[in-house]
Amino acid sequence: MDLSFTDTQKMLVTEARQFFKSTWGTSMVRKLAEDTKDYSNDLWMAMAELGWMGIVFPQEYGGTGGNLIDLCALVEEMGRHLVPGPFCSSIGLVGLTLLKEADNETRSLMIPKLASGQITATLAVTEETGGLAPEDIETICVRENDHYILNGIKLFVPDAQNVDYILIAARTGSKPTNISLFLAPTGSDDIDIRAHKTMSFDAQGELRLVNTQLPLSSLIGEFNNGWPLVDRGLQLGTMLKCAEMLGGAEIILDKTIEHLQERVQFGRPIGTFQALQHHCVNMAIDVEGGRYLTYQAAWSLSQGFNSRKEVSMAKAWVNEAYNRICTLSHQCHGAIGFTMEHDLQLYTRRARVQEQSFGETQFHVEILTENIGSLRRGSL
Repeated sequence: MDLSFTDTQKMLVTEARQFFKSTWGTSMVRKLAEDTKDYSNDLWMAMAELGWMGIVFPQEYGGTGGNLIDLCALVEEMGRHLVPGPFCSSIGLVGLTLLKEADNETRSLMIPKLASGQITATLAVTEETGGLAPEDIETICVRENDHYILNGIKLFVPDAQNVDYILIAARTGSKPTNISLFLAPTGSDDIDIRAHKTMSFDAQGELRLVNTQLPLSSLIGEFNNGWPLVDRGLQLGTMLKCAEMLGGAEIILDKTIEHLQERVQFGRPIGTFQALQHHCVNMAIDVEGGRYLTYQAAWSLSQGFNSRKEVSMAKAWVNEAYNRICTLSHQCHGAIGFTMEHDLQLYTRRARVQEQSFGETQFHVEILTENIGSLRRGSL
């Protein structure tokens, strides 16, 4: 397992960093707090023109034929610059699921449009309990003649108010894992989407399904056997969330070091004080630990392995690391770091919200606890 970047991946990171630095800034993030769209169409189409929407799709569908490491590296750069939009939802949560499990007609229709940025999509799993296990899904689907009827409420759906399609996980049988996936257009009159603002200004929504009718062709994968697809999608989403958080943590470390070099007190830069140097070292340890675990998870997923342990290790670490880094950065910045005018608070908001996305720390620690035997046997 070689986690070092190839020359092509290094070029991708350099290009992405320069692009976001020149086209996207934190002032725009603040403007989006007042916008119902929650992301920039101009930025979205510019990214599409660079081929990034198709980064993991085969060339036959209009993609560039890249892999999950490429995608992870790009999302890390997006996290550095607080880039909004349904990128991870469209590509990671839905696109890769359709690529693997949709029928030829659906795949040929959807993937080229996702790869070109023409359409967007997301995955709806979480409900009232907030859990990510199959038994937490209570949305019901029944078949009536030539269509399906869905009833239920989905919460914390990423980018729900911004996408064209939603991949919905619904219960179709009595066993806990009797889950099926259905692809629904958001423009339907019997699909009610309510936007919810979060403290980090990212897009999340509530999806209400009341006797929602979907054609038989909306089924993705096998009826009653969709949970493995949901679980795989959640693993991909969790890994990408770790990459996004890692990018934010890394730039906070960079900004903190820059501040310590520039801020003068008692006649010298405060970065010369040993206590603050220790803070930066601890932050750097957290960043590097998160980087290793995140890219280990990305590599494992790229090999087609069941990567639940690797993904949970990454999320459990990055959850705590990102928040620790923000806390230490606030201590290094002092009062200025707590003002609304300073960028640091934007990243701290993201850290607090993203910690809960795709499972909080305790959720992933419990998964690791259940697998502690295989961990001890050195299965990694």
